[in-house]
Amino acid sequence: MGLHRLVGVTMGVPNVDATREYYRDFGLQPSADGYLHTVDGGPQLRVVHAERRRLLALAVGVDDADDLDRIARDLAGLGVEAARSGDRLVATDPGTAISVTVRIAERIPDPAPAPPQPRPGNRRSPAVERTGPVRPRKLGHVVVGSVDQEASQRFFMRGIGFKLSDSIGGEASFLRCSTDHHNLLVARAPVPYLHHTAWEVADVDEIGRGATAMLEGHPERHAWGLGRHHIGSNMFWYLRDPAGNFSEYYSDLDCIIDDSEWTPEVFEGSQGLYNWGPRPPRDWMLPEDIAAGMMGLHSAR
Repeated sequence: MGLHRLVGVTMGVPNVDATREYYRDFGLQPSADGYLHTVDGGPQLRVVHAERRRLLALAVGVDDADDLDRIARDLAGLGVEAARSGDRLVATDPGTAISVTVRIAERIPDPAPAPPQPRPGNRRSPAVERTGPVRPRKLGHVVVGSVDQEASQRFFMRGIGFKLSDSIGGEASFLRCSTDHHNLLVARAPVPYLHHTAWEVADVDEIGRGATAMLEGHPERHAWGLGRHHIGSNMFWYLRDPAGNFSEYYSDLDCIIDDSEWTPEVFEGSQGLYNWGPRPPRDWMLPEDIAAGMMGLHSAR
């Protein structure tokens, strides 16, 4: 696969300063370039002003110019305009209005496998001795709503080169541009919006430590967790940023190393949502602010 990772995203929100501060608390590191950085992925989140919260841009990494040539041809075959410049290509998904940049980028090295840990004897587990702040390793995936889910799936799969991992019948597609089970979920929605960004940490202890730290003094940030998803199999805990977007700490996501060994499944409704954990919030599928915004649009008409 010429595609190999999500490079980064640009998030539009009405309250830039508060949202940037939230993601600093979440464990991302600010820098002079205006981006917030992860440990291994580098600059992966940019927060800019927008009238309503949404994902404005997404960048995908490829290996070389041959990959860009192929994507340009495939997008042209779909009738999608793309601007090619140097080491990158830019096109817009018609269903979400997200500006997608495909560019030559370095791969994130796989972490070295942890050596087997014997059961501690006569001492506490090292996991309870961690004290440092939780730092996400990388941006793993994003979930967005599309007003034309079929067109978005066609754009990302047949145009950009994502692959299908699983789907929720007629409603959503889990797509990958790496060996992770999914890097992008495109769901049918009445308006384009950003549902959540997901940030990989080392293990379930880092999920719990990170979420606990985020909730100290800010109980309103809690959204859903701790639990384990069925589709993707990852452990999760979701929090809510000041703009209303969900952010996820996750670990243990399924990997698809050999495409021939994986058969995508079709799930129905919330069938594959989670194996265990608390029930999701009632506005999980359509957050309240998005629904309220839609009501406002209808009233204005």
